[in-house]
Amino acid sequence: MGVRRCVPSTILRPEDICDIRITTTGNEFDKYPAKSHARKTALKLEESAGLIYLAGQPTINWGDSDQPRTFRQRRYFYYITGVDEADCYVTYDIQNDLLTLYVPDFDLHRAIWMGPTLTVEEAQQRYDVDRVRYYASLPGDIQAWANKYNDSSPIYILHDTQKPNIPTNKNLRLDDARLLPAMNLARMVKDEYEIRMIRHANRISGLAHRKILEDIHLMSNETEIEGSFLDTCVSHGAKHQSYEIIAGSGENAAVLHYVKNDDPLEGRQLVCLDAGAEWNCYASDVTRTIPLGRDWPSERARDIYHIVEDIQEQCIRFALVGRSFSMLQQMARFYTVKGLWRLGILQGGNLDEICKSGAASVFFPHGLGHHVGLEVHDVTAKSNTALDQSTICLGGFGSVPADYSQEENMHSNSEAFEDGMVITVEPGIYFSRLALENACKQPLARYINFEEAEKYISVGGVRIEDDILITRDGPENLTTAPKGEEMMEIIRRGFDST
Repeated sequence: MGVRRCVPSTILRPEDICDIRITTTGNEFDKYPAKSHARKTALKLEESAGLIYLAGQPTINWGDSDQPRTFRQRRYFYYITGVDEADCYVTYDIQNDLLTLYVPDFDLHRAIWMGPTLTVEEAQQRYDVDRVRYYASLPGDIQAWANKYNDSSPIYILHDTQKPNIPTNKNLRLDDARLLPAMNLARMVKDEYEIRMIRHANRISGLAHRKILEDIHLMSNETEIEGSFLDTCVSHGAKHQSYEIIAGSGENAAVLHYVKNDDPLEGRQLVCLDAGAEWNCYASDVTRTIPLGRDWPSERARDIYHIVEDIQEQCIRFALVGRSFSMLQQMARFYTVKGLWRLGILQGGNLDEICKSGAASVFFPHGLGHHVGLEVHDVTAKSNTALDQSTICLGGFGSVPADYSQEENMHSNSEAFEDGMVITVEPGIYFSRLALENACKQPLARYINFEEAEKYISVGGVRIEDDILITRDGPENLTTAPKGEEMMEIIRRGFDST
């Protein structure tokens, strides 16, 4: 990697009399940091002994079929192995700091039809583990460990359904309660390698979003948008998506998880494209709302887009170490109310009163964001989805909690951001017929001008979402997909070229 030759001087220092040479071969310095993650998990367990046992995803056929289901590695297993292969297992002996990967036994029939599975030698070279053994050794190794240590230290498993299978009459001492929360804590803060994977996933997603902007003038159906996105991702090596692609045009854009993606674009104002590539099991999560024309199809569509754009910019600037989703959600709610009040969609009372009513959640019914990592809705200490964060904005869909306006209660339910976390900031404003019909029956109806709101139903919805790295120096936007004026310039160039 480099050479430093030191020149003697009259005042000698240790570094002056050395010849430092560092030489690397192969990909040793680019291995997935499995051992580091195993140690980090043990640290979060706050234990100096015990055996962590994890089973990878097995090969499973579809029901009544000889065809295997699409393989997706168990993310907790991947976290301390970096192995994206089926039918593997791992143990980590905390006391002896020994990480052992178990790969499938050689199967001649499978090798002929599908190609051979990993050999011990290949896995040892490829992965950051202390040793690799074939599966046949696993039961005996666990039994040997249990005979020596299990009386004083447990075997840590994620779930009661994932117990090690060993041929013994001895009851193993297991702990299925503490490993999951410990691994959640470990996974929340990403290391340099993980950030690099998320960054690259965003880079490919950005290319795919840009390609759609360049070609949107040629497209006539939501299906073409989905197809284009997949084509770009796969051609750049990202064969898997972080989640099912959402390409909703017109009123479909108001359906938060619309995935049919088969309606014509003709006569519609906007398309909400929520799509993110996966890279080496790490997710990206990107949403762009795209005008279906050379310019904004209406003032209403433009105005809603600019409100959402402003909300996002304000919240990204506020995404700092020590802040939380609850704090960002309050900010987003305020700017949502302010924007919709200015358009005459919200009415009656002052901004603070409307904020407390929950009326804004008729138009912004989801949480502002979530963690991103090995899952698109990555794990946190309290939940592995963003659902807990979204419960603070239920206004249009249920009763508003009595303590809705109490800032301190909201903050207590949200972890503070730390350096190295990756989160999404994804405000959205939607005009759903069903949501508006339901809101008519709620006490918050007095704050909504339904006649004005119905004029925006054809707009559908606007959502803008970026992946943000929390750092000590401030937020870093990992998402490269064009938005705002840059997006409009690309769209216009496409129309001008025809």
